[in-house]
Amino acid sequence: MPHTRLALRPATATRYDVVALGEVMLRLDPGEGRIRTARQLRVWEGGGEYNVARGLRRAFDHRAAVVTALADNEVGRLVEDLMLTGGVDTSLVRWVPYDGVGRDVRNGLNFTERGFGVRGAVGVSDRGHTAASQLRADDVDWDHLFGELGVRWLHTGGIYAALSPTSAETVLAAVQAARRHGTVVSYDLNYRPSLWRSIGGQARAQEVNRAVAPFVDVMLGNEEDFTAALGFEVEGVDASLAHLEVDAFAAMIERVAAAYPGLAVIATTLRTVRSATVNDWGAIAWSRAEGLVQATYRERLEILDRVGGGDSFASGLVHGLLEGLPLATAVEYGAAHGALAMTTPGDTSMVTEAEVLRLAGGGSARVDR
Repeated sequence: MPHTRLALRPATATRYDVVALGEVMLRLDPGEGRIRTARQLRVWEGGGEYNVARGLRRAFDHRAAVVTALADNEVGRLVEDLMLTGGVDTSLVRWVPYDGVGRDVRNGLNFTERGFGVRGAVGVSDRGHTAASQLRADDVDWDHLFGELGVRWLHTGGIYAALSPTSAETVLAAVQAARRHGTVVSYDLNYRPSLWRSIGGQARAQEVNRAVAPFVDVMLGNEEDFTAALGFEVEGVDASLAHLEVDAFAAMIERVAAAYPGLAVIATTLRTVRSATVNDWGAIAWSRAEGLVQATYRERLEILDRVGGGDSFASGLVHGLLEGLPLATAVEYGAAHGALAMTTPGDTSMVTEAEVLRLAGGGSARVDR
């Protein structure tokens, strides 16, 4: 069976292996406690699109950068410091002067509880009027980025597209420019009802995502994303028993592929939530060259912090595709990376490539001495 060979630009002709477009927020984490009773909060950086680039940099040693905007104050500089710790190039960040109050521009905050057992995870975002949401398509010289500097892979997604009318326009300009310059584009549908509710709901989400989809090479999401964000129903399946109905998801993927013939790869995670700390976890992927492949399904996976698991799946999958590996191998890397990332706190991965390869190859959790 032939491998899925994406038309990647050579590393020697590009400055970056991957660039993410999206908002980077400051996550405030009460640890084992609750937001409402917290007296101390640990800080992390995080964002649906950024997390993928950071995972590719820290776990897999790819050259990564992020296109975003931050208000130039102490909170913004803290986010920058966290990104630098993650090894992500911040030279593409647009710094916006701060007005001293946050009336015109500010930085996004995300308070997140991990949940435990019967108490689910809780997220409270505070991201109105942020610098990233106000980033306009003409604030970035896309032809310079993709043409002169050179980028092998662009990753963006539906979270960033939902932040404002200008962010949707910025996403569309980015993917169109990437296509012009031969940069592979991945897009995570990442549907969040709270982000779309006040700007048109599912109808607007589908309008935006359908405009972006023709310029995407690798489409990512879960079963709910494909339904809400693109309008493709998973027929004859109970989403709570997703792992038992892979054939139904395969049929949905075939409909998506037929609607968007430019897509080379479609991938979806499969998750059954038994409790906040025990999930069944897996993934499937499809390509025109290799058809449908399925990762190892891990029943009753123990989770410390589920936030960012899907992003770590995406970075593991993208790593495999960047390396030219078979899709079956890439989806195993993605599922293993996502599983491991959910064993540590914070949105971002603390995993090594060796750990991913060991788990993807059937390794156990025995002590490594």
